[in-house]
Amino acid sequence: MRVPIYVLNLRGQPLMPTTQHTGKKLLKEGKAHAVQRCPFTIQLNYATGESKQPIKLGMDPGYMKIGFSAKTDTLEVISGTLTLRKDVSTKLQARRSYRRTRRASLGYRPPRFNNRTQPEGWLAPSIQHKQESHIRLVETLATLLPFSYKRIEVDNFDTHKMQNPEITGVEYQQGELQGYEVKEYLLDKWGRTCAYYGKTNVPLEVEHIIPKSRGGTDRVSNLTISCRKCNLKKGDKTAEEFGSPHLQQQATQPLKAPACLNNIRWKLVEQLDAEYTYGYVTKYHRNKLGLEKSHVNDAFVIAGGTNQERCRPYEIIQVRRNNRSLQTNRKGFKPSIRRQKYPLQPYDLVMYNNRIYRVKGVHCYGK
Repeated sequence: MRVPIYVLNLRGQPLMPTTQHTGKKLLKEGKAHAVQRCPFTIQLNYATGESKQPIKLGMDPGYMKIGFSAKTDTLEVISGTLTLRKDVSTKLQARRSYRRTRRASLGYRPPRFNNRTQPEGWLAPSIQHKQESHIRLVETLATLLPFSYKRIEVDNFDTHKMQNPEITGVEYQQGELQGYEVKEYLLDKWGRTCAYYGKTNVPLEVEHIIPKSRGGTDRVSNLTISCRKCNLKKGDKTAEEFGSPHLQQQATQPLKAPACLNNIRWKLVEQLDAEYTYGYVTKYHRNKLGLEKSHVNDAFVIAGGTNQERCRPYEIIQVRRNNRSLQTNRKGFKPSIRRQKYPLQPYDLVMYNNRIYRVKGVHCYGK
């Protein structure tokens, strides 16, 4: 597939991309110098004209992956997928635990409970991270290409209907357990029969289809009824591992992703000053073009792509920055301040024996 070379003018502003042949020629003649490895970007050493074609950017937002694609009338100039971090919520919980322990042991700060306020438009930190990641991606792409138009896909996810497709009217207000206790509801739902081996006329108890230790929840869709013997035999296995994959398929998938996207979709449209489209429109045009379902293809369709020549997509993985200054000493007691960073940081690229490697970490004081 074609791989464009991205070009900056003498002032560092983006111009239209060029081909690999032209980029190599400019570097060889000293008319440009390389400023970035991936994606490969050069900066011109002389003033030039700045005629630009309209470039349309399409973005397919996601909870774990973001698809992006930009195209002119004839070519796709950049495309790819950004995989977001998965550990933000875990890191926030750990930080909360450390802070509570420290405050309790030091006792220099009284606990506060009633004076916490949340400004209008407040988002949970993990969701705020997702939103800022989308915005930073567009800002980074804007340093490579002069966009004239941006479009984002927005969808209103009905989390009730995702759990129960037949829900209508007043049932939205009543909920799934209207008029039931949890166990009585499950007994009626599963016909007072052990969900694993069909035993009847035996004592039944509430059982998690996906155990909580394996990431399951207490949501009703993840609960079933089983006899004591099956419950003990299943142990810490999921229903699929226990030989009942149909139960695990019935257990509703976590709804974190739809809830997150419902919170940030319009904020992205507003902050990026972008147009918007809907998922069913994207699906119609993607099927019409005969493209398979993927974040990159969705973004290409969102940008208005039709028969443009495609380019090789980039696969980007978001990693944690290693820019913290506070750290504990070797024995883990008092905090110390890192006054000087090592020249090599995690995830840097290095060449060793003519092969490129990614840095895992630096030990022994950087030696």
